Amino acid sequence: MGSPQSSQGWFNLVCEGGFDLQSSCIHRSLLDVLNLGFLLIIFSGLIISYFKRNQSNEIRISHRDSFIGSLCCAVTSAIFFGYGLWTLFSNEGHWQWVVHFLRGLIWMSLAVSMNICSPKWLGTIILLWWISLPLLLSALDVEILARSHQLPILNIIPWLVSLLLLFLAFKLYTRLKLHQNPTSNSICEPFLIQGGSSKKSTGLSEASLFSYLTFSWLDPLLRLGFSKPLSVDDIPPLDSEDEAIQAYQTFTEAWDLQRKDTTRTSNLVLFALAKCYTKEMLLVGLYALLKTISVSVAPLLLYAFVWYTGLEEKNLRVGMMLVVCLLVVKVVESLSQRHWFFDSRRFGMRMRSALMAAIYQKQLKLSSSGRRKHSAGEIVNYIAVDSYRLGDFPWWFHMAWSLPLQLFLSVAILFGVVGWGALPGLIPLVIIGILNVPIAKIIQHYQSQFMIEQDERLRATSEVLNNMKIIKLQSWEEKFMNKIQSFRDAEFKWLKGNQLAKACGTGLYWMSPTVVSAVIFAGTAVISGRALLNAGTVFTVLATLRVMSEPVRTLPEVLTTMIQVKVSLDRIGVFLLEDEIRGEDVDRSPVNNLNLSVKVYNGNFCWDLHSTITTLKNINLNIKRGEKVAVVGQVGAGKTSILYAILGEIPKISGSVNVFGTIAYVSQTSWIQSGTIRDNVLFGKPMNKVNYENAIRCCALDKDIESFSHGDLTEIGQRGLNMSGGQKQRIQLARAVYNDADIYLLDDPFSAVDAHTASILFHDCVMSALENKTVILVTHQVEFLAETDKILVMENGKVTQSGTYDELLTSGTTFQQLVNAHESSISVVDSVEEDIKADEEVRRVQPMRQHSEEEASVNSVSTVQLTEDEGMEKGNVGWKPYIDYIQISEGFLLLAFIILFQSAFVILQSLSSYWLARAVQIPDISSAMLVGVYASTSVLSCLFVCFRSFLSAYLGLRASKAFFSGFMDSLFKAPMSFFDSTPVGRILTRASSDMSILDYDISYSLTCVLAPYIELVAIIIIMAVVTWEVLAVAIPILIIIIYVQNYYLASARELVRINGTTKAPVVNYASESSLGVVTIRAFAMTERFFQANLKLINIDATLFFHTIAAMEWVLLRVEALQILTVLTSTLILVFLPKGVISPGFSGLCLSYSLTLSSMQVIITRWYSNLENYIISVERIKQFMHIPSEPPAIIDEKRPDPSWPHRGQIDLEALKIKYRHNAPYVLKGITCTFAAGNKVGVVGRTGSGKTTLISSLFRLVDPAEGRILIDGLDICSIGLKDLRSKLSIIPQEPTLFRGTVRNNLDPLGLYTDHEIWEAIGKCQLKGTISSLPAQLDSPVSEDGDNWSAGQRQLFCLGRVLLRKNKILVLDEATASIDSATDAILQGIIKQEFSTCTVITIAHRVPTVTDSHMVMVLSYGKVLEYDKPSKLLENNSSAFAKLVADYWSNWKSNE
Repeated sequence: MGSPQSSQGWFNLVCEGGFDLQSSCIHRSLLDVLNLGFLLIIFSGLIISYFKRNQSNEIRISHRDSFIGSLCCAVTSAIFFGYGLWTLFSNEGHWQWVVHFLRGLIWMSLAVSMNICSPKWLGTIILLWWISLPLLLSALDVEILARSHQLPILNIIPWLVSLLLLFLAFKLYTRLKLHQNPTSNSICEPFLIQGGSSKKSTGLSEASLFSYLTFSWLDPLLRLGFSKPLSVDDIPPLDSEDEAIQAYQTFTEAWDLQRKDTTRTSNLVLFALAKCYTKEMLLVGLYALLKTISVSVAPLLLYAFVWYTGLEEKNLRVGMMLVVCLLVVKVVESLSQRHWFFDSRRFGMRMRSALMAAIYQKQLKLSSSGRRKHSAGEIVNYIAVDSYRLGDFPWWFHMAWSLPLQLFLSVAILFGVVGWGALPGLIPLVIIGILNVPIAKIIQHYQSQFMIEQDERLRATSEVLNNMKIIKLQSWEEKFMNKIQSFRDAEFKWLKGNQLAKACGTGLYWMSPTVVSAVIFAGTAVISGRALLNAGTVFTVLATLRVMSEPVRTLPEVLTTMIQVKVSLDRIGVFLLEDEIRGEDVDRSPVNNLNLSVKVYNGNFCWDLHSTITTLKNINLNIKRGEKVAVVGQVGAGKTSILYAILGEIPKISGSVNVFGTIAYVSQTSWIQSGTIRDNVLFGKPMNKVNYENAIRCCALDKDIESFSHGDLTEIGQRGLNMSGGQKQRIQLARAVYNDADIYLLDDPFSAVDAHTASILFHDCVMSALENKTVILVTHQVEFLAETDKILVMENGKVTQSGTYDELLTSGTTFQQLVNAHESSISVVDSVEEDIKADEEVRRVQPMRQHSEEEASVNSVSTVQLTEDEGMEKGNVGWKPYIDYIQISEGFLLLAFIILFQSAFVILQSLSSYWLARAVQIPDISSAMLVGVYASTSVLSCLFVCFRSFLSAYLGLRASKAFFSGFMDSLFKAPMSFFDSTPVGRILTRASSDMSILDYDISYSLTCVLAPYIELVAIIIIMAVVTWEVLAVAIPILIIIIYVQNYYLASARELVRINGTTKAPVVNYASESSLGVVTIRAFAMTERFFQANLKLINIDATLFFHTIAAMEWVLLRVEALQILTVLTSTLILVFLPKGVISPGFSGLCLSYSLTLSSMQVIITRWYSNLENYIISVERIKQFMHIPSEPPAIIDEKRPDPSWPHRGQIDLEALKIKYRHNAPYVLKGITCTFAAGNKVGVVGRTGSGKTTLISSLFRLVDPAEGRILIDGLDICSIGLKDLRSKLSIIPQEPTLFRGTVRNNLDPLGLYTDHEIWEAIGKCQLKGTISSLPAQLDSPVSEDGDNWSAGQRQLFCLGRVLLRKNKILVLDEATASIDSATDAILQGIIKQEFSTCTVITIAHRVPTVTDSHMVMVLSYGKVLEYDKPSKLLENNSSAFAKLVADYWSNWKSNE
């Protein structure tokens, strides 16, 4: 225990005159001791409370108060620290500087205490400190003022700040008393849940200064993530300033101004973003400037330390000052860099969100010409690749100017240290810089070409995924996989050049400091002599060159990235400048008293404004309110175009279009959203149970919904794949009915349903539910025309006839032809019906709903919903994805060589530095020897690192090729059930962003982790050799760092994995909206869809935000821990006596220790990036192991080339179900389709007709029973051998982007003569021969530039070319008029007279002339016989179908 004399000795050092209790100095010293006591108690309490801390949501009472108080206390602390440094150097008072430092620490602690949320007991102590300090300090200052009538400035400032502290303490105490919560154990106010929300915002906006600086506001999320795997519900939402709507609105205002500025024609997106984020970019620029300065001055500190260790007599105060300066520099560097990185990416996230929203909004407004220029796949690419690239744009932008500044400062330091000896070193530096320019240009060229090829590949991939069913039915997998692979090969060529060019740049980076340092040393020796090459000069030069190496290495990458950003911004700019739908083309008004709904006067319309051919000519319409108007005409006559003209979708050349009231639209090709049936019907409107049930009933959906296990909550797959064509059409119609619009535009809604259902829809829906509505109905069903108020007959884009049914029969030829064609098509029915009794009864029967239930959806009976949530790994999956990456790319040997060459590089670099440290102490070694050994060793090391760079690039290229091939191979071999249950967007994100990460990031990141790890080991070894004592700190700190990294990674992995699943919905929603944009616009739902898209963007951005914040959280802590190691090393050097360590080895140790924290940051950052990137390997690998369908070819069981030579089909007890746990859809069907027979298959919508066809093509294999074709079990042969021998015209006709030729003959098997012959037979010769390019005429994506009827004729042309023995017609003529249907039926009868033809049709006349008719119901065969026999029995199911059809026709006569 110390004696009183020892205590008085301390006071004697601080205060002159000894220990006098009446002295103001003694009073002040006692106050310092009291403050130290408070500080120790509070610090201990914080440690205890941290480990006992609960996780309840809390907020500070007043963020503003804590900020003001903290700032004032921090300023006071800085004043004391500064005055202490001045005292230290001025030698005034031996220990006064310690007192000032102590008071600075106390005021800094007060600043921190205002930003912590503590338990009540600790909060009471803090409040007591806040109150006692001002009171005691006031008493002391009043005493001094009374004695001396003056007060020093160092007393005035703390006194004023302490009074502010007293005010804040009183304010806090009062508020706690007023809002006292007896259950609260904290001085913080409990978080009040607003609006019933269970989630608070990120916490950033509520964070105190200390919490903001240290990212401590993220602690609750990381603590939760460490305790359990995070889910999306655990992630706090974004603050309002970071949300997509705010970013979009800001960008839109700036974008509109840029578009109005006629003086600027390029870089509009860039200037708009600059206008939006100038303040934010300036703030980040300040951080970048602080970081650049702090990094650049580090070599000067090293020089000062080496100088200090060489002093004959060490001054401890000087040494401590150097340590403090090093600490300040490192803290400023760490904080500025962390906030530079975080804020730049945060603002980049806002830019990304703004552009994603703007692109989506533009998509909803894009004109028809714009849609032709930009496919759905390209638009997805703009969102998934180009917009995402902007997330890092602000960071790279500030790198672009801060790195040259860093380079300039480093050059200035070199001249300051070695004088003109640095001048020769600039020559190789400039040469290397010049060499980087062509490399950057090469990389730019390769990158732009790569993106062009990537667009093509993604467009083709999107098209294939959307049309996979027809590709499998036609056995075109190999053709389309080769097509995508050819795009990938072109893409890979540019990728390879890019990666090899980057490897060259990396080699230049590693060579530059070695070559430059050797030249500088040689120049210094020549100009200034050997004496200047001392330890301080040598290691300062090396440290400066390390600082220079970052700009030299990174600038080419910065240029490359900025070029990529420029390319992306230009692409986005071109898209955003595309023409939009012209609102002025259609004058929309609310319902008025003119009794008009639609008026078109002298309307001329054309899809292509630059074309001389007009699509619609001289259109004049006056449609009254409540009228039912039918539009009829042959295929390609312009029926759909006239609806588009009313909607404003087709550009108007002249005339006027007026629409009075709201519109509901039903497209010819049904557009269904992913989601439930209810969601599709409601379409964003609130639920009105009466109206909803009425819409369901009148659209004949009630029985379907009753039969679904999940009712109207049954999920619909991508593009409605798990619904039959009729069900999709009826859901569309129900959506329109529920919308309760004034005008209904129905584009052939009955084509996909059977005659009975069509009758129900027409009478119950169009004529009853829409009785008071205006309906414009495009239809080929002539039997309904007599009940309409007006009929428009279209021919060659003109309305050639207009009037009632009776008027047109007597006055026109075109309409008469349509009716005659229909009458002739039912002549078979007529002839049979004459023999049926009670003919008059049948005539009087009005269509009414059958008592038999509507059939269940053949694909949706399972109790398991179709579309499953996207799967992802949970927790730490260890080394498995890394092993998968190396194993799949066959890169174990490459990886071993990469590690070996990197190790050789580090060893040789360390030896060269050791040589310098040793040689500078030996005067006898000449300059030539010193520089020569160093240069030769370093150059040799650079050869190894160059080899390593090329091997790393080669490893990445091999992985890219292997993963893509495996991914595509698995995808094309996947069964249709996979595509039915997997959204296209989920697959496209793997093909785009995940594959892009695999191409560019993983191999590079892997090298960037391995290389610094090896260097870190070398640094610690060198530090330990020089100052072995540092190991006592370095080893525990490394252990803590590993723990902190694992603590962080527990949350970071899940954040990135969840982020991987949040991006797909954004892409999928954009892709889906692109397909239904006409419907969305027609219903005036663009704003609702836009808001839904914003929500998806926000969810995605939330995950990105927390991912980058978590990264900076861990890096800040890792840097802080490594700063302790550096400080320990420098303190040891300061306190060691002279001569223990030579200046050379002191310089060696310090030069490496200064890079320790940055090296650890590089490791942590790249390891974290790699952990995040490797998730892309997991995600792609998921789709590399999809259970495949049966093999395409079984060599030992290949059928004879002439098989099937007859075409007989035998079904033996056939049972089909879509999943192992689902009920049977086909239930034991046994029958024979005789060779050469024409078999009609009929049944209510969803009765199993399409499933029967699917089983014939083996899209789904029999669960029991078998199918024989000419006695051969189809399950015993390969799928290609089977499907290539069958022909089908599908229910939904599909065309691919390309030309007429490659749509008719995708495999290139037929001559032009054969193709023209097929075109002539399928009634397309006139249309195609009139086109300038004829067979090479373009076909846009999904065949949008051809009508639905023409697309079906294309499909007919395909089967006419193939000439197989078995032909399946799946509602093949549903979208064409009766006249064309009659012609085609004649062609089919003639061309396939010896073939087995299976026809699924809703038009009864199509099957009445068949040899046999099969009636399906509930997956069972109700009847199978000749149609004449079935019609003789009035009670037969087929006879009832015919009676329905007949009664519809007769009632209209």
